[in-house]
Amino acid sequence: MSVERVGVVVHQGRPEAVVASGVVRDWCVREGIPCTDIDVWRGDARRRGGREEADVAGNPDLIVTLGGDGTFLRGARIAAKSDGAVLGVDLGRVGFLTEVPAEDVVRALDAVHRGRAEVEERMTLTMRASRVLEVPPDIDALMGYGQRPMLPPPQIALDEEAAAEDWGVALDVTALNDVVVEKLARDRQVSLGVYIGGRLLASYSADAVIMATPTGSTAYSFAAGGPVVSPRMDAVLFTPVAAHMTFDRTVVAAADEPVAVRVLPHSGQGAVTIDGQLRGVLDAGDWLGVYAAPRRLRVIRLGPNDFYGRLRTRLRLTDAPATAADGESAPLFRPGGPVPHDLAHLHLSPADGAQGLPFGSHRARGGPDPD
Repeated sequence: MSVERVGVVVHQGRPEAVVASGVVRDWCVREGIPCTDIDVWRGDARRRGGREEADVAGNPDLIVTLGGDGTFLRGARIAAKSDGAVLGVDLGRVGFLTEVPAEDVVRALDAVHRGRAEVEERMTLTMRASRVLEVPPDIDALMGYGQRPMLPPPQIALDEEAAAEDWGVALDVTALNDVVVEKLARDRQVSLGVYIGGRLLASYSADAVIMATPTGSTAYSFAAGGPVVSPRMDAVLFTPVAAHMTFDRTVVAAADEPVAVRVLPHSGQGAVTIDGQLRGVLDAGDWLGVYAAPRRLRVIRLGPNDFYGRLRTRLRLTDAPATAADGESAPLFRPGGPVPHDLAHLHLSPADGAQGLPFGSHRARGGPDPD
């Protein structure tokens, strides 16, 4: 893709992010490409929704984020509104979304501008609700929120059939990680009827329930005990948090199966967060439905996404002590020769320069010879 306009999202609390943002701006000057800072928090100025933020910034076709996964999500919600692509510069600690080290940002920008980078598409979520969401004016006192300026509640999605009879209001929401309904008051759990594909699964009394994408499977859903799901999949994960019931497992629904939650009559209020940002409050009788969005997020990659290698590294996975006698396992498990035609459709992790282990081999690198 040829870059026409760049938007920059910076984690202002990280000095290295501020320095890297200067490198991005200098590159834009050299290439004659307009560059705009977006989602900037100044004093008491209000934050803007993703669509308004994109319009004010001139709808950049490339958004560069400098920080961790939280900063990436800030850029993603804006890029998704204008079909822009996101390039995540990695200054975080345990994230899965950012990729490019700060020292490689110029090389990455050159690769994007000259069409040498890969564009990976990720599933996102959107939703309908029984009414337009609102945030009470005293929410800071209720939740102790106040760590950052809040985003406004989602607006009605003007490009959808917004008020179809009995189907609720289509909201202008694009979630890359998750939509969460959680208890608003510490002493009052949220009680919800949960429906998948229109059929009641169960009624939950819980601290929260999470509806996540495969991308979000390594975020809040994972922390709540949910499974790790390949981001190459399309699915909606439903994970309850601290549920007062025996069945507290994650359910993985197909991408075309909506997950709806209805607040039960005797429930406490529920806070709705979208990718970690509080966006509204549900009262008894309210409902919302979460489903795969027609719009996908375009993520810039300099090479194939080695998700499982990153999973091992970022989560510091270690091997079972019982395997120590067998030596260190080879980092790859695949032959080096031509792929047989019946395996040609399979996706394999990218090579990293290490020698792979052929299928059928019983010798691990560093291990003993087979008997």
